[in-house]
Amino acid sequence: MYRYTEASVMRRMVRQATTSRPLAWLSARVLHRIDRVAFRSTRGRFTFSMWMSGLPVVMLTTIGARTGQPRTTPVLGIPDGDRLVVVAANFGQRRHPAWYHNLRAHPKVSVTVDGVTREYDAHELAGEERDRQFQQAVKMNPGWLRYRTWAGDRQIPVIRLDRVASELQAR
Repeated sequence: MYRYTEASVMRRMVRQATTSRPLAWLSARVLHRIDRVAFRSTRGRFTFSMWMSGLPVVMLTTIGARTGQPRTTPVLGIPDGDRLVVVAANFGQRRHPAWYHNLRAHPKVSVTVDGVTREYDAHELAGEERDRQFQQAVKMNPGWLRYRTWAGDRQIPVIRLDRVASELQAR
């Protein structure tokens, strides 16, 4: 559904451009702010990144590892049935994003998609399952292979978000 090969020419260009060094650097510092404003102004229906790239950007709320305060950030939420998969690529930087440390400390998170917030449990993937899910992300945006190279010795974490059981029963 979000495959790179099925995206429009413009959206493929956006995906490639944002994974170039200059735009990845800029995006890491600015894009989340723009996405938050767009998300609020559309009452949770979309972000700027989603509109430009056609990718499923969601708002992930974690609890701060040190502060204990809620922290919300836009991330790519790859659908996997009732689950979501998020990749802590951090635009290819050599350190993990803050939200990754937060969910490691507090694996109960909430995700807002299309104006609806749901609760999830975060589980970091390893081995073949991690590699398979990373390849799914690459099918959406091949430029992520650059991130893997830029990250140096850091293995980019892949996290599966499982819907909280009480939420699934309520459906």
